[in-house]
Amino acid sequence: MSAAIDEPREVRAEDAFDVAALHDWLAAHVHGLGATPPEVRQFAGGASNLTYLLRYPERDLILRRPPAGEHRGAAHDVLREARIQSRLRPTFQLVPAVEATGEDEAARAACGGRPFYVMERLAGTIVRGRLPEGMTLSPADARRMAEAAIDTLAALHAVDVDAAGLRDLGRGAGYVQRQVDGWTARYEAARTPRSPSFRAVTQWLAEHRPDDVATCVIHNDFRLDNLVLAPDDPGRVLGVLDWEMATLGDPLMDLGSALAYWVQAGDGRGMQLLRRQPTDLPGMPTRDEVVARYCERAGIAVPEWTFYEVFGLFRLAVIVQQIYARYVAGKTTNPQFKRFWIAVRYLDLRCRRIIRQAG
Repeated sequence: MSAAIDEPREVRAEDAFDVAALHDWLAAHVHGLGATPPEVRQFAGGASNLTYLLRYPERDLILRRPPAGEHRGAAHDVLREARIQSRLRPTFQLVPAVEATGEDEAARAACGGRPFYVMERLAGTIVRGRLPEGMTLSPADARRMAEAAIDTLAALHAVDVDAAGLRDLGRGAGYVQRQVDGWTARYEAARTPRSPSFRAVTQWLAEHRPDDVATCVIHNDFRLDNLVLAPDDPGRVLGVLDWEMATLGDPLMDLGSALAYWVQAGDGRGMQLLRRQPTDLPGMPTRDEVVARYCERAGIAVPEWTFYEVFGLFRLAVIVQQIYARYVAGKTTNPQFKRFWIAVRYLDLRCRRIIRQAG
C-alpha cells in the first residue's frame, strides 16, 4: 500500500531563475535557511502556475510563481493564492503554511521578475493519472482514498467564511448564474472552426439553472492530484494544494466541476480518454455514490443532479477548448493539444445525451 513521496524533476530551461539571488532574498525573510543556496527542482504540470522544490539541508520549501508572459484573472495570481492559504489555514489546517510572499520590486527581481510565494512542503503521495510507482490499492483502500477526498471537500465547504476572514473572496449570491453566463462567454471567445456550437447545452443550462444552495469557500479545481496523501495510508489526506481558483460560491457547483473528471469503470471510450485520475480502479465509488456521500457529509438533500453534471462537463469542455485555441493560434506547440478539438466535440455530445435522458 505504501507509495513513494511525490518527487520533482530538473527545472525546464524556460522556467529557470537565478537561484543565488532568490536565496539571498529568502535568507532575509525565512528563518533558519543557512548560507547555502538550495537545490531547485520543478514539479510536473504547471499550466497555470509553476511549482518548484527548494531543497535546503535543514528543510524543504515549495515556491509558486506564474509562468512567463502576461496573465489576467485569478488563475495566475499567486499573491491572491497565498492570501487565501494564509487566511484559511487557521480554520482548515489541510492548507500548507505560507512562509513568505515576494511582492515588491526587489523580491520579483530575485525570481525572474515574477511575483511568488514560498510555503512549507507537505511530503506525501500525489495520485495523478495512474498510481505512483510502487503503490498498489485493494478495492477497500481505493474506496477509502475516494471517501477521504469526498469528506475533505465537504469539510472545506463547512468552513465559516467570516471566521476565516474570507468574506471578500468572491461576490456571494448569484454564483450559479454568473458561472453559466461566464463560461458560456469564455467558450464563445475560444471557439475555433472545428468547435461545436454548444448552443443547445448553454441554452439548457440558462433555462434550468437552480438557485444557489449556499455560499461557502469552494476550491474550484478539486481533484485527486491536488491532494497530498499520507504515504502509508491513502485514506488520510495531509493537505490540499492549488488554491488559485478558490472563491466564494455554491458547493454543488464545486462538486459538479470535480465530478467532470471522475471517470468510472463503466464509462465508454470517450470518457476513458479524458481520465486524469485513477477513479476507475476496483472499489472506487461511482459518481452517484460520490454525490450521495458528499450530501450526507455536508447535510444537503440530494438534489436533481442533471444540471450540475452537465455544467461540470461543459466547464471542462471550455477549459479544453481554451487550450486548443492557444494551440491553433500558435501560442503553444505542445503536440498533445493537436486533437483536443475531438474531446470538445465528445463533451458536447455527452452533455446533450445527458439532457435528453433527463427528459
